[in-house]
Amino acid sequence: MDMLARTSQILGDLIAFPTVSSDSNLELITYAADLLSDAGATISLSRDETGTKANLFATLGPAGDGGIVLSGHSDVVPANPEEWSSDPFEMTRRGDRLYGRGTCDMKGFIAAAIAMAPRFADVDLARPLHFALTYDEEVGCFGARALVQELERAGIRPSVAIIGEPTEMRVIEGHKGCYEYTTEFSGIEGHGSQPDKGVNAIEYATRYISRMLELGEQMKARAPQASRFDPPWTTLQVGRIEGGTARNVIAGNCSVEWEMRPINIDDANFVKRDLGNYADSVLLPLMRRVSSDCAIITRTVGEVEGLQVVEASEAREIVFELTGCRHADVVPFGTEAGLFQTAGISSIICGPGSIAQAHKPDEFIEISQLAACLEMLDKLVLKLGDQGASFA
Repeated sequence: MDMLARTSQILGDLIAFPTVSSDSNLELITYAADLLSDAGATISLSRDETGTKANLFATLGPAGDGGIVLSGHSDVVPANPEEWSSDPFEMTRRGDRLYGRGTCDMKGFIAAAIAMAPRFADVDLARPLHFALTYDEEVGCFGARALVQELERAGIRPSVAIIGEPTEMRVIEGHKGCYEYTTEFSGIEGHGSQPDKGVNAIEYATRYISRMLELGEQMKARAPQASRFDPPWTTLQVGRIEGGTARNVIAGNCSVEWEMRPINIDDANFVKRDLGNYADSVLLPLMRRVSSDCAIITRTVGEVEGLQVVEASEAREIVFELTGCRHADVVPFGTEAGLFQTAGISSIICGPGSIAQAHKPDEFIEISQLAACLEMLDKLVLKLGDQGASFA
C-alpha cells in the first residue's frame, strides 16, 4: 500500500472516532498509540482529571534534548448530521476530496504523521522525533497546556514544534491569542409589572456588552502600525447569551459567553482592566441599590497565548527547507503553537487543508493536500536520517 493510500485509510479510522470535545478521546488515543508503538515508538499517556481524556506523547530515535515535535489535537467540534450530505463520522470520498468531521481540522495531519512513523523508524534518526496528540484544543487548549507542563516535569526539552493546523501547507509564523470568558450576572427576580423592585440581570448584561462593543472600537485605534493581521487590531465578540425565564418575569440571572483575540498582552490587560472596573464601579453599585446579593462574576474559560513572530526561528527555517517556501504569513485564528513557544520551543504552523472548511458541515480535505503534507514529512525523514540533522 502506498503512503497516500495508507494515510487515507488511517484518516478514515480517525474520523470514525467521534472525538467531539465534550466526549472522550480515549479510543482514538489507544488506536494511535498502538500504531506508533508498532513502529517502535516509546509511548507516554497522561489523562485529564476526569480520566476520560488523554494526551499522547510518543518518541522515535535517540533520547535527549533537541527533538522535533509533530503536534495535532484529537478533538473536533460538534457535527449535526442533518446539515451534512453524508455521515460526518464516516469518511466519504467524492472526487478528489475526503469528507468528514476533522478531515482538515486536524486529523488529516495526524493521519499523515502516523502513516509516516514506520519510515522515520527505518532510518537512524540524528535527533528525537516526537508525536503529540492533545485533547480539548477546541474548548481552550487544555490538553496542550497540560502537555507542556508534563514535558517540563519530565525534563523533556524538544527544540522545535510543527503544529499541523490547516494552512494549505503555507508556513504560519504568528497568530493572535484566544481568550475566552463567561460573565455571569445575578440579579433579583420579580413580577414584570414592577421592574424597579427587582434587578434585571439581562439589562445589566446588555450594558456590559455595550461597553465591550465600545472597547472593540477603541481597539481599532490601538492597532500597531505594522500589524500584519486581518483585521489588524484586537477583536472582541459575544458568542452566546442566556438568561431569564419568561417575558413577564424580571430576569434574575444572565450569562454572557465572549471572547477576545488580542494582538498583544497590553491590549488583553487593557480590556480586562476596563471591563472589570466598569462592572465593579458602575454596574454593581446600581444593582446593589436594590439588593446586596447581586453579583457579577467573570470566569476564565481559557487564555491561550498567541504565537509571536520572532526574528530568529529554528522551526521556521526547518519548515522553509522542507516545503521550499521562503515567506511566512500570520493568521487571526488561534492554535496550540503559542503554548509550545511559551515553553521555550521554537514553533511554527504548517498543515494540510484549509481553515475555510473547518467547523462547517461537509468539512473536507483535498487529497492533494495530504500528498503535499506527506512530501514535507518525507523530506524530514531524509534530513533527520541518512543526511543527518543539519538544516540550512
